[in-house]
Amino acid sequence: MHRFKKAALVLALSGAAFATHAQDAATAPAEQTQTAPAAAQPAPAEALPEGISAPPEGMGQIVFFRPSKMLGAAIGFIVREGEEELGKLRNATYFVHATAPGQHSYVVHSEAKDVMNIEVEAGETYFVSGSLSMGVLAGRPNLSPSDQSTFEAAAKKLKPSKPLKPKK
Repeated sequence: MHRFKKAALVLALSGAAFATHAQDAATAPAEQTQTAPAAAQPAPAEALPEGISAPPEGMGQIVFFRPSKMLGAAIGFIVREGEEELGKLRNATYFVHATAPGQHSYVVHSEAKDVMNIEVEAGETYFVSGSLSMGVLAGRPNLSPSDQSTFEAAAKKLKPSKPLKPKK
């Protein structure tokens, strides 16, 4: 079953990467949407990276991370679900978001909007990579499904994201 999910993820990511590059080559759209497969390579709880604990009972979790890159290093962006601000991804940071099982849509935006949909299962940990591409006036944030090995490769340079200040 896991081999089928991995194969579906590889095909979905290949298609999404081609579509994203094709859209960037043409005039930039106002909104880009990516859909992660039902199980975007969840990590088994017993094999989670150091510093990442298992999700709370009955919940799933997503590790949002942004690898260290020179491009857009000074720019950060906020990950939202609906109107709720979940965390800010600056260069070389990460945060963990625990959530109820089910379908979720995560959004990042500046001059353009990127939406990533993911189906979360209880007890599973998912990894989502944030990045920036060049925009006309500002960097364009992107979210894409990732995996534990990519997170672990970047983890040496990652720091936990600072918590967002509560809105008044």
